[in-house]
Amino acid sequence: MKIITVILMILILLLQYPLWLGHGSWLRVSDLQHLVEAQQKINNQIQLRNAMLDAEVLDLKHGTDAIEERARSELGMIKSDEIFYQIVDESAEKNTAASSVPVISVLNQ
Repeated sequence: MKIITVILMILILLLQYPLWLGHGSWLRVSDLQHLVEAQQKINNQIQLRNAMLDAEVLDLKHGTDAIEERARSELGMIKSDEIFYQIVDESAEKNTAASSVPVISVLNQ
């Protein structure tokens, strides 16, 4: 009777091995679930970024406000009847070699 008990215990252990340590084990499934969650977070961030870029593209295609805003911020352009004021920080002025830059520059166009 002891031999049958030992054999059954060995069989139970052999059947449990794939469940805990095999290819489709609980530990492997848990690790894969964490990887899936991390990838879903990355995908959500990328989808949000893509949605923002899509909105910006549509705005640039259909409206002139976005184009004007980009021209002002990135290219420093102004309209013909506007006055451009450039305020230079005093600490930045001391650190630059060109200290002859006035604190306020006015440009009429």
